[in-house]
Amino acid sequence: MNAARFRLGAQGWNYPAWVGPFFPDGTRGADFLRVYARAFDTVEIDATFYAIPPASTVRGWASRVTAGFLFTSKLPQEITHERRFVACADTLAAFTDRMRELGPHLGPILIQCGPDFLPAERDALAAFLPLLPRDLRFAIEFRHRQWISRETLDLLSTHRVALALSDGKWIPRAWLLRLTETPTADFTYLRLMGPDRTLTDYSRIQVDRTVELDAWAAVLPALAERVTVFGLVNNHFAGHAPASLRMLQQRLGLPTVDPRTIGDQPSLFG
Repeated sequence: MNAARFRLGAQGWNYPAWVGPFFPDGTRGADFLRVYARAFDTVEIDATFYAIPPASTVRGWASRVTAGFLFTSKLPQEITHERRFVACADTLAAFTDRMRELGPHLGPILIQCGPDFLPAERDALAAFLPLLPRDLRFAIEFRHRQWISRETLDLLSTHRVALALSDGKWIPRAWLLRLTETPTADFTYLRLMGPDRTLTDYSRIQVDRTVELDAWAAVLPALAERVTVFGLVNNHFAGHAPASLRMLQQRLGLPTVDPRTIGDQPSLFG
C-alpha cells in the first residue's frame, strides 16, 4: 500500500476540549495548530465557509505548519447557500486568490451544498463548474441522495471535481462505498461526519464506530492505488476526532503519533 497517497486529518483544530486527551496540558490556543501538525498532515478549515479570511490570517496558518502539510478549506456559503452558484464569479475569484496565500500548503477546496440544493438546480451548478480555476483541486459534497446519478458523475468528471464521500445521514453508506469504484478526479475526499450533532463533549470517544471504520478501511487501500485519498474526521463522528483518526490509521497500517508524546514530537515532516 502506498502510504503517501493518504492524507488524513480532522475537521478543524481549535478545540479546547482536546487539551489533555490530545494536546498536552497547558497548550495555548495560539499553539493548537502547530502542535496538531506534529500528529497529522492535513486539516479541514471550517471558518472559510462563513467568510473569506483576511490575508494575514491565512498567512498565519501557513506559518504554523512545516513542509508537506496541507490545508483543505470550505468554499464560502455565500456561493453555495446564498447565491446558489449564480452570479458569484467575483466571490469565487476573491476566495481562491486569498487561499493561494497558503502557497504549497493549499490542498483541495470543498464545495459543500445545502440539503435543499436539489438536481432541479443542476443548470446553475453546470454553469458554475467551468469557472473553477484549473490549477486548484475541488471536491463537492451533496447532501441529498437525488444527486447520486450517472449524470452527476459525468458532470464532475468533465471538470475534474471529486465527489465528496460523506459518511453522515444524507446518503446511504452502501452507495458511498460503491462510489469509490468511480472516482471523478485524481483524488477523493472522504468526510466521516456521524449521523447527527448530539455529541457535545469532544474530549473522548463516546460512540463505537468500529463498523464504519472497518468498512472504509476495507476499500480505501485499493482506492489509494488509483488516487490520493483525503480523509477528514469530525468530532461528531464518535466524540473525539484525533482518536478516530488514529483508529483509522491503525486499520490502514499507517504510522500514528501517541498523544502522550505529542508535546515532544517534531512535525511528521521534520
